[in-house]
Amino acid sequence: MSQDELLYEVRGRTGWITLNRPQARNALTFAMYEGLAEICRTVPTDGSVKCLVVTGAGEKAFAAGTDMAQFRGFSADQDALDYEHKMDVVLGAVEACKLPIIAAISGACTGGGAAIAAACDIRIATTDLRFGFPIARTLGNCLSITNLSRLSSLMGPGRTKEIIFTARLLGAEEALSCGLVSEIIADHAALIARAEELASLLAGHAPITLATTKEALRRLRVEGAGADDRDLVVKAYMSVDFKEGIEAFLGKRKPEWKGR
Repeated sequence: MSQDELLYEVRGRTGWITLNRPQARNALTFAMYEGLAEICRTVPTDGSVKCLVVTGAGEKAFAAGTDMAQFRGFSADQDALDYEHKMDVVLGAVEACKLPIIAAISGACTGGGAAIAAACDIRIATTDLRFGFPIARTLGNCLSITNLSRLSSLMGPGRTKEIIFTARLLGAEEALSCGLVSEIIADHAALIARAEELASLLAGHAPITLATTKEALRRLRVEGAGADDRDLVVKAYMSVDFKEGIEAFLGKRKPEWKGR
């Protein structure tokens, strides 16, 4: 991977990840996927970074899926299995990241790009959003059960099946109405400004509350309502932050979160 294809910088307390192949509508190479997963796994949790934002370079696309040229070498069953396993590992790292992740989506968000967005915690998009998996009319491949489960938990199984079967792309208004995105923003510049604003808001909230909620929802999706949450409950209620929250509330002051 060229170092320029996946950019990462920390601005203030927000880590910005930019998919940077605008000439290819930010289509992802395998190395870009691996780089994204590595950032999500290793981002510091010492308070120096409070939130991540993932976006695409330019205004035309968040990411138009996997760079299709990389599929030309597939010749054996294991090639397909290895690819879907790689995708599950990458998307799992995004979903399990200790910090909240905002997907700031402008324009096309398809295939692997849509899968990345679905693994993020909050999605905001511009009015020209086009979201989906048009594989039934393009590549003829499929999504893993893990990937389908993540989409189904966001949009419901009926809509997930319908958009894959018809190969159509959701527009901004429909994505908003079904809960896929939480906000529609007028243009790219306003999108980035809103992502900065949201990241700043999250940075001021209790990090343990955000982290335990994120992990609990992941377990709920994967394991169902019987998932064990006792470690998360203990982590939150026995934290320094919980004690600080009580005293701050009773003392009518703003809490000072430590993340422990």
